Amino acid sequence: MTHELSPVDLAQRLESLESRLAHQEHWLDTLDQAVVQQERRLEKLEQLSGLMRERLREQHQALQASEPQGGQRPEDELPPHY
Repeated sequence: MTHELSPVDLAQRLESLESRLAHQEHWLDTLDQAVVQQERRLEKLEQLSGLMRERLREQHQALQASEPQGGQRPEDELPPHY
């Protein structure tokens, strides 16, 4: 049993499908833009993290170079109330 649609019904279905497709394309574009923005933010954060790691490494090396060899470090000393 085949059910044939009238030209008006076919036109309505086609219009509905086109509308749904346009809506989906809009959201796909929106999501694509969001992914691009997130990728840019991630790249910036990775750069910042690398710079912070490098600065921390430099500060650690400077601290080690300024410490007397075999001496106590301030963080190893007990507070005066002990």
